[in-house]
Amino acid sequence: MNECFGNNFILNGELQPAGIFDNSLVYEGESVYEVLRMVRGLPVFFYDHAERLKTSVRLQGKKMLSDIDRLRKDIITLSESEKKKEINLKIVFNYNDTEANYLIYFIKPIYPTADQYKKGVRGILFHAERKDPESKVINHKLRSEIYNKLILEGAYEALLVNHKNCITEGSRSNIFFITGDKLITAPEKAILSGITRKHILDICRGNGIDVEFNCINADKISEYESVIMTGTSPAVLPFYCIDNKFFNAKHHLISLLRNLYLVKVEESMHRFARE
Repeated sequence: MNECFGNNFILNGELQPAGIFDNSLVYEGESVYEVLRMVRGLPVFFYDHAERLKTSVRLQGKKMLSDIDRLRKDIITLSESEKKKEINLKIVFNYNDTEANYLIYFIKPIYPTADQYKKGVRGILFHAERKDPESKVINHKLRSEIYNKLILEGAYEALLVNHKNCITEGSRSNIFFITGDKLITAPEKAILSGITRKHILDICRGNGIDVEFNCINADKISEYESVIMTGTSPAVLPFYCIDNKFFNAKHHLISLLRNLYLVKVEESMHRFARE
C-alpha cells in the first residue's frame, strides 16, 4: 500500500506526482521523520517539529538533508498543489547505503471522533522499549507488532511498558496520569518527548498545574483517576479504560488542557503564515 495520500509529494525539493512515490524511499535504510498536522492548509507547530527533526538527525550521527527555510517552502508548495484542509503531513530524511533523500508527503489521518473525545478510548499495555527514545526513527517491525495487537484487541493506543514494568509512553503518543489536580508523566530521558506534550507542559507551568515526572508502574495504574494521551493526531484525548482498568474520561483538567492547547495551535499557524 502506497503511504503517500494525495496527488503529489516532494522529493528533494521537487514536486512529483504520487504515481512515482516509492515506499522503499522511506522504509529501506534508516529514516528520521516528523509527522505534522495540517489545519486549513497550514502546519501546526512547524518550528517545533523542525527543531526536533534536527535533534533526531544529530543524535543519529547523520547530516541534515534540507534546511528549515527550504522545508517551509516545500510544505507551502505541496499544500498549494492540493488544497487539503485537515490532514497529516510527513517529513522523512532517508539514509541508504548509496544515497540520501528527503521526502514530504501527505498521509491518511486518523483523528478521534467527537464521541471519543467525550467518552474516551480503550488502551492496552504492551511490553516494549524504543532503542533510541529521544530520536524519532522509524521502527517498522515494532510498529507492525503494535498495530496488529491493537487490531486484535480493538484498542486505540498501546502504552509501552519497559523492563522495569513501568509505563513510559504510548506507541504514537505521550501519556499523562491524573490524580487530584496533578499530572504525572515520564521523565524526558525515558521517552520521545512529543510536541503536543511540550506545549501541555508549558500550559501547566503557565497555569499553576502541578506536574510530577515519574514512570508509573503498570500494576498500579488503577490508583489514578484519569489517563490521557497527547499527540499530533489525538491532541488531548482521554482513556476510558486500559486493559481491564477503568478511568474517568471527564476529569476537569482534560477539557481545560485541550482548550488551552487549541489556542496554542492557532498561534503556531499564524506564526507560520506570517514568517
